[in-house]
Amino acid sequence: MLAELLESPRPVVKPPVSDHGYWRRVLPVLTVLACVTRAPSFIRPLWNPDEGYLAVQARMLAHGGELYETVVDRKPPLVPWLYEAAFAVCGSGSLTSVRVLAVLAQLSTAVLLASLARRRWGGAAGCTAGVLYLLASIGLNPEDAQAATFEVFMLPCTAAAMWCADRRRWGAAGLAVACAFLAKQTGGAVLVPVVWLLWQSEAPPRNALLRLGVGAVLPVLCAALLTDPAGFLFWTVTGSGAYASFTGSELHVLARGLTNTAILAVACAGLIPPVVRVLRIARTGSAELWLWLASSAVAVTLGFHFFGHYYLQLIPPVALLATAALQILPRDRLVTALLTSVCCCTLFLAWGLLAPRPGLAHAQRLADALAHRTDPGDRVLVWGIHPETYWLADRAPASRYLTAGLLTNYSGGRNGPQVGEKYSVEGAWPVFREEMTTHPPTLVIDDSTDQPYAPDRVPSLRRLLAAGYEEAGVVDGATLYTRTPPAG
Repeated sequence: MLAELLESPRPVVKPPVSDHGYWRRVLPVLTVLACVTRAPSFIRPLWNPDEGYLAVQARMLAHGGELYETVVDRKPPLVPWLYEAAFAVCGSGSLTSVRVLAVLAQLSTAVLLASLARRRWGGAAGCTAGVLYLLASIGLNPEDAQAATFEVFMLPCTAAAMWCADRRRWGAAGLAVACAFLAKQTGGAVLVPVVWLLWQSEAPPRNALLRLGVGAVLPVLCAALLTDPAGFLFWTVTGSGAYASFTGSELHVLARGLTNTAILAVACAGLIPPVVRVLRIARTGSAELWLWLASSAVAVTLGFHFFGHYYLQLIPPVALLATAALQILPRDRLVTALLTSVCCCTLFLAWGLLAPRPGLAHAQRLADALAHRTDPGDRVLVWGIHPETYWLADRAPASRYLTAGLLTNYSGGRNGPQVGEKYSVEGAWPVFREEMTTHPPTLVIDDSTDQPYAPDRVPSLRRLLAAGYEEAGVVDGATLYTRTPPAG
C-alpha cells in the first residue's frame, strides 16, 4: 500500500461501498460542523465591505440596474446575482439568507472533498478530509473567514471541478471551472489540475479536451451576453491594470501578506505537519493535488493584495494533501492532526464570537446620519471605502462607483504613489461627473479623513463640492455636505 501511494502517478481508485449507509453517517457530522464553524457569521449584520458592496449591488439590480453598466465592480456576475436572488426571496434588510447559502457552500465543498478522498483512500479518509477542511475553513481574521463573499461561493465550484475530472466527466468539469471563474476570476486556476488529470488519463476520449473547453467557455460567454459583453470583458479582465500593479505601498502589502500567511498557518497547524513529514519520506503520487495547491497559491498572489479572504482558496487542496499524508503515517498522527485542528478551530471561533468590529460601528453611525438627514427616495454619496453605509441606511447611491477606490485606485488599501484621479478606472471620471450633474446627491459624506483620496487631493471632487455644496456638520470624523440652495 505504501509503495502504491508513493509511486503511482495518481492514487488507486477504491470501489465504492454502500453509498447510502456511508453518507447517512458522514453527512450529519459535516452538516453540524459546517453550522458550528459558520455560527459567528450570523451575529453581525455585516463582516466586511465586500458584503456591503454586494448587498448594495443586489438592491441596485433589483431596482432596474444593469450589471457592468449602472452597477459595476471588478468581479464576475455570479455572486451579485446570488445576492439578488436571495434578497428577492427573503428581503434585502438582512444578510441572513446569504449567510445560510454560505453555510451550504461550505458544506458542499466539504462533501465534495470527502467524496474525492473516499474514492482514493477509503471511507475513513473521506470523513477525515471533510472534517479537516471545515475545521480549517474559518482559520483567518473573522471578517475574512465569516463573510459571505466571493471565495466562499467559489470553493464548491473548484471542488466540483476536481470531483468531475476525477471521474472523467470532462464536460461537467469544464462547467464547474466556468462557475468558479464566474464567482471570482481566480477560481479559474483550478483548470490547471483539471487539465493535468485529463492529460494523465489512461485512455482519454478523443473529444475530451473539446468537451472540457466547451464546458468552460460556453457559460462565460452566456454570462457576457446576459450582461454587456464589452463591459463584462472590461470589468472582469482588462480594466484592472493599475489595481493589479505592485507599485506603491510595497512594505504595507508585504506585511499584510506575511500576517495572513501566518494566521492561516496557525489554522492549518494540524494539516501542515503530516504533509511535511511525508515529504521527507518521498513525494506522494497525488500530483494533481500539488498542482491544485500551486495554482491556487499563484491565484492568491495575483494582484499583490494578499487580503485574508484570498487565502481561503488554499484550504481545499491542503486538506486533501493532509488526508493523503495521514494514510501513510501511523494512526496516532491522525488523532493528533484532528485534535490540533479542533483546538485551532475553537480559537478562531472564539475570535469570531468575541472580536469587536469598530469599522461596522463607524459605518452604522454614518448610516444613521444619512437616514436622519434624507428621505427614502433621495440619492446620496459616501466618499470613502465603506459601501455598506448605503445598505445600512437604505439609501440609493448617487453613483455606480460605490467606493472612492474605483475613482482613485485606493482599492486594496494601497496608499502609495499610484493613488489619484489619473489612476482611476479608465473613463470613470467623465461618467462620475455626468452622474453628479444629472442626479446630484442630496447629501455627501466625506469619509476620507486623512487618506490619500481626500477631496483636497482629488481636484474634481473638490471643485464639485465647492460649486454646489456646503458643510453641514461632522459625524464620527466624517464631514457632511448638503446641497447649496439655488440663488434667488
